[in-house]
Amino acid sequence: MKNIFEVKFTVSSEDIDDLNHVNNVVYVKWMDEVAFHHWAFLTKNYPLPEYIWVVARHEIDYKGQAVLGDEIIAKTWVGETKGFTSERLIEFYKDSILVAKSKTVWAMLDAKTYKPTRIRENVLKVLQPNK
Repeated sequence: MKNIFEVKFTVSSEDIDDLNHVNNVVYVKWMDEVAFHHWAFLTKNYPLPEYIWVVARHEIDYKGQAVLGDEIIAKTWVGETKGFTSERLIEFYKDSILVAKSKTVWAMLDAKTYKPTRIRENVLKVLQPNK
């Protein structure tokens, strides 16, 4: 069972493009915000300042449109985690309609050296608490 974490966004005028819907770049910005908030939530009782995360890959599938004033619910969970990478999956909903879904592969780095570091048990306990 996946542990789902939610973040809400309200579409503002700055999010809208020339086609009068949420610009594709905004979804990438939201993906980053969701990941930041989820990591902060996961580590609130077990800080891991010795690690940082960087994006290795983004994938986005657009299923619908969001427009000015829409409330968007982003639902996220951690996917496959191995080596020094971990997937974060996010689905964006307007009402109960899926408007976009994404997968980001994050690479974990040592906060001092900025070199990739293997995800060990202490991080797995935070990312996948029910395993």
